[in-house]
Amino acid sequence: MRSWLLTLTVAAAFVAPAAAQQIQVEEFTLDNGMKFLLYPRTEEPNIIAAGWLAKVGSVNERPGITGISHFFEHMMFKGTNTIGTKEPEKDLEFRMKQKAARDKILSITFNTQYPRWKEGEIDDPWDPSNDTDELSKARGELTTLMEEHKKIIVKDEFDKVYTELGASQMNAFTSNDVTFYFISVPANKFELWAWMESDRLVDSVFREFYSERDVVHEERRLRTESTPTGIFQEQFDAMFWQSSPYSWPVIGWTSDLNSYTKEQAEEYFNIYYRPNNLVGVIVGDFKSEEIKPVIQQYFGRLSRGPVEPPPVVTLEMKQMAEQRMYAECDCQPQIEVRYKTVPFGHKDSYPLEVMSDVLNSRSGRLYKSLIEGKKIASTAAAQASGFFGAAKYAGSFSFNSETKGDAKPEQLEAAWYEELDKLQKEPVSERELLKVKNQTIANQYRRLQNNFFIMVQLGILENLGGWRHINDDSAKIQAVTAEDVMRVAKQYFEKTNRSTAIYTRLASAATEAEDPEFAAVKEKVGPQMAGMLKKQLDQIKKETDLAKLKQASEQMAQAIGAGQIPPQMADGVKYMQQKLNERIAELEKGAK
Repeated sequence: MRSWLLTLTVAAAFVAPAAAQQIQVEEFTLDNGMKFLLYPRTEEPNIIAAGWLAKVGSVNERPGITGISHFFEHMMFKGTNTIGTKEPEKDLEFRMKQKAARDKILSITFNTQYPRWKEGEIDDPWDPSNDTDELSKARGELTTLMEEHKKIIVKDEFDKVYTELGASQMNAFTSNDVTFYFISVPANKFELWAWMESDRLVDSVFREFYSERDVVHEERRLRTESTPTGIFQEQFDAMFWQSSPYSWPVIGWTSDLNSYTKEQAEEYFNIYYRPNNLVGVIVGDFKSEEIKPVIQQYFGRLSRGPVEPPPVVTLEMKQMAEQRMYAECDCQPQIEVRYKTVPFGHKDSYPLEVMSDVLNSRSGRLYKSLIEGKKIASTAAAQASGFFGAAKYAGSFSFNSETKGDAKPEQLEAAWYEELDKLQKEPVSERELLKVKNQTIANQYRRLQNNFFIMVQLGILENLGGWRHINDDSAKIQAVTAEDVMRVAKQYFEKTNRSTAIYTRLASAATEAEDPEFAAVKEKVGPQMAGMLKKQLDQIKKETDLAKLKQASEQMAQAIGAGQIPPQMADGVKYMQQKLNERIAELEKGAK
């Protein structure tokens, strides 16, 4: 469900907090173990940002069911016995028949197609062109059932119920560590939210369990396989993480997406989607004493899981040798140098964050050296650790840069080592430290002006180690010294602890001049945000689903109109909306 806008705005929202405002959150825990974080604020009258998260992501999976956390994100929007179908009893009948048909397909695939593949008779056990007659017939039966089922499905009814009653921005995302669902509702519709969200937890029916796999496959194609470096980035992650479950992609491996069963899904749901593993986050115009009884009434009916979620026990092994990967792609030559560091909340995560801030932005060292000075890079950025800047069980620090003109990735690599060497041998100046700390204070102030961003930060932080990090980490950032930065630069950035990916242009790939408009936007948003923006723009160019494009454009228009875009992202989001609308016009013209 995650949109292009969500990818960018949440990434911008989640940066380490700094000393500024302190927010007072009330914790409220039900008897079944579900915890709620309540933060009343009246700065946005009559609006509540409401969400809930499951403390589960790809890190909780295993080979054979990779991608199932993300797949559940899709499933949770398919409705219940109350929402999403015209005929609940017939709907159940279709689901049972589809399960029987799919079980037959899996049996034939594992018992016939896999042996044929291992013996070299076929090149892909999942490719329909390699089907036996029996498998082709079973596949046809399932397709017929899914088509018949559509006649009684009320498509997107979950979204429509909300929208017709004034709610907006319903969405969700899945990461390595968490799955998060949220929406903005009018203050007088909070009970609607409580009923809708608790209902899909109490009565989730996993409708379209088999047909939705095609949607996820298409998402994987667009986000990974159709982007210039997507499949190589997956390979690099798998190489970088030797033992950690961060090694597989959030969207999952293709064979696993095809394989997991309804029974496996139900088992997973009953472990990770029970109230003892869920957290609700409510921010906005409400009174705690008025919404607590509503929360109790609806979410109190959830039952604890029969099995407690097991701990993530496999730690990343210490890297003993440098790793390098070379890839050719239809892209601007570029490089990533990545190092293993520490998880969120570790004492060294704070100087590492300050180190990245010293390197980043237009006034940072990378811009001044690689872009402005040597003129060998079009973008250059350093990022400390994981999805939205944080990771729960392990950490990393990356240098990413694209070449400019005829420069080579190896020149960027050498320039990076020069900057790293300075950090290891020379203390960062007090002026640089003060600039970075003042900027993080200003950024935090901006991030705490909006219900949505506060809700997202509280939820992510609660999952990582506790919502109080939004207040407590400020002092830790301010306490970082030049000696701390020099120490971590020496400790974690050794040659044997690095992995490098070098991307060169395919000989057959044509050189494409950078769009002058994008170059101007890149100057305003900075190299790190420009890199994320470019990936989203590449997806927009390839997207063919007109309805999805229009929905994304409408979401952006709403967010811009409501002042929900961080100032540092405004130019980037407006440019992306422009490109969305251009792509919409292009597809509409082609349809005439």
